[in-house]
Amino acid sequence: MSTAASAASSPNRFAAWLNALRPAPQPVNARERLRVVLGAGLGILLAGALSHAVMAPSLPWLVAPLGASAVLVFGLPASPLAQPWAVLGGNTVSALVGIACLHLLPWPPLWVAAVAVALAIGAMFALRCLHPPGGAASLLMVLTATHDWHFALAPVALNSALLVLAGMAYNSLTGRRYPHTQVAPVPIVGAQLAPPRFGDAELDAVLARYNQVLDVPRDDLADLLHEAELLSYRKRLAGLRCTDIMSTPVITVEFGTPLAEAWALLQRHGIKALPVVDRVQRIVGIVTRADFMRAAEGEQREGLAGRLQALLRPSPATHSDKPEVVGQIMSRRVRVASADRAIAELVPLFSATGHHHLPIVGEQARLVGILTQSDLVKALSHGP
Repeated sequence: MSTAASAASSPNRFAAWLNALRPAPQPVNARERLRVVLGAGLGILLAGALSHAVMAPSLPWLVAPLGASAVLVFGLPASPLAQPWAVLGGNTVSALVGIACLHLLPWPPLWVAAVAVALAIGAMFALRCLHPPGGAASLLMVLTATHDWHFALAPVALNSALLVLAGMAYNSLTGRRYPHTQVAPVPIVGAQLAPPRFGDAELDAVLARYNQVLDVPRDDLADLLHEAELLSYRKRLAGLRCTDIMSTPVITVEFGTPLAEAWALLQRHGIKALPVVDRVQRIVGIVTRADFMRAAEGEQREGLAGRLQALLRPSPATHSDKPEVVGQIMSRRVRVASADRAIAELVPLFSATGHHHLPIVGEQARLVGILTQSDLVKALSHGP
């Protein structure tokens, strides 16, 4: 790279670095912000008032880390870092770690503070109660030279417990689940137009590879990913028309096509249905494997294979009660769709009514293609 090009790229890199520092917008509306603000205020008020009522006058009735805990409990009630055990255990255990460091480490306060915070984080990881304000609780014990073990219970544990209780009541009343327990997802039949492209095992594998603490519960993360996938799917589906995904050319038969010939076409091409058309390619019926099976039931032979062979064998007589051509066994009532019809409108037809194939017609109602379940699944799985 030339010196001039390098010099020109430096401002761009600096601008990109500055842009990375820009805070992202919070995707919550004014009502949710007001809910959080009021909840945090009421939570601190309740915790402080009740603590003040039951504690000795000589003790502080609120600890500073509780303010940070209130942000999590009321602002991020679904976060794993805000759950009751995280708040109560994280703050209390960290305070105990800070007091223990004061007793055991004859070092300058700066060193004791650093070790106390580090050990508190390690303890919270081990006890599965990681809570960011816990680090502040540990640091507070060191900076205020608090040696009394009871301080970890009152006010720290007491404050935390009261805040959690306030969070349970307020979040429930305002439509937020708290505690946010991790429950196994229950599949809802028919809730999605297409099955999700990833399951629990895939999500767990990705989270293990990511190997970082996420401030969002696993079940919410899965729900968000599935919902985003579904919205993307619906957006893609909205632009698809039958002509985009239908199978062409179509293998067809006519009214007078012998049954043996039609059956051979089904077998050779591995298909389940043959549209029956007239000389100008207009649909007059459709013949399926099921039509052959029904017609074969009337044959006096042992086993399905024998009855089917008897049906397909041409009768030597000039007149016969046995069906001889496609027109005698085909279904005359055929549902069709136009080539420019939206695929989204046809998904319920395939999923709810058991349709496996749908002839597609163009100008003058002439057959131009056929839409099968396989075409639909392929389109929904891989896009247009």
